[in-house]
Amino acid sequence: MFIKDLKKCREIIAGDNTALRELVNPLKEDIITRYSLAHAKVKPGEITHAHRLKSSEVYYILEGEGEMYIYDEKEKVFAGQVIYIPPGSVQRIKNTGMNDLVFLCIVDPPWKPEDEKLVE
Repeated sequence: MFIKDLKKCREIIAGDNTALRELVNPLKEDIITRYSLAHAKVKPGEITHAHRLKSSEVYYILEGEGEMYIYDEKEKVFAGQVIYIPPGSVQRIKNTGMNDLVFLCIVDPPWKPEDEKLVE
């Protein structure tokens, strides 16, 4: 049985400047799945660096509010919403609220640091 506690996961700062805690990654654990799952936070007033992933990605907003940017599109986002990000898309998310913007990141195939590229 595989069970992981969010509070025991090491927080890292991803290349896009998001605070991440990896919950599931078959490249790092003895599990079989085609995706990775991470818990992410963006502080109030902050925006992540523009970046792209080789993989498709889905954000599920748990708390807070913000603006999601995919290429030139911008939409308001808030708790309870799901955002699909196609592979290779230039993306970033901004926290427009007073509290942390908290969301889950599902990446398929699983996230690898070398698959994330910052965009100037």
